[in-house]
Amino acid sequence: MTPRDIEAFFATLQAERPHPQTELEYTSVFELLVAVLLSAQATDVGVNKATRRLFPVANTPQAILDLGPEGLESYIRTIGLYRSKARHLMQTCRLLLERHGGEVPRDRAALEALPGVGRKTANVVLNVAFGEPTIAVDTHIFRVANRTGLAPGKTPLQVEQKLLQRVPERYREDAHHWLILHGRYVCRARAPQCAQCRVAAWCDHARREAKGRR
Repeated sequence: MTPRDIEAFFATLQAERPHPQTELEYTSVFELLVAVLLSAQATDVGVNKATRRLFPVANTPQAILDLGPEGLESYIRTIGLYRSKARHLMQTCRLLLERHGGEVPRDRAALEALPGVGRKTANVVLNVAFGEPTIAVDTHIFRVANRTGLAPGKTPLQVEQKLLQRVPERYREDAHHWLILHGRYVCRARAPQCAQCRVAAWCDHARREAKGRR
């Protein structure tokens, strides 16, 4: 994509969804952290089903610890890798209390030092909770960035770094949401909805497909 393509691409996504939001349900920064930690290799729908049961009972680090490992697992066992996620979450809650007064830190290094919290999770928390212009590259964003020609890269980090270079600053804070929702509902892995795509005019893949039909 050229800079002009990128401008038109994001202007169109913005017009379609002026105020994009995460589909994870939360009411505090801690709840967001928990939901994102649980969402690895799981759907937002599945995580929301579990946290709707968990959060009314335990939505603070101390309350999670008070459940104990087995108690926590009973609420999240419908989520993939629930045992390792429960272990990481218990360890994270303990560190939040010991190092941060029970609050979620607004610092990348401190976030990534928490068990189960990698760069992607830290980026989501920094962006959604604190409004920082970070871009968390999950499978959807990785696919969209490569397929469209927006920010090709062989690794999530390469894609993230290229997105931060190429996405105009005024779109950067919401870019994560626009790209993930576009990948989830339109630019799907197996059956991309190119005929219904509003940004197909600037997409490398759609243009190649159109040329191949001529």
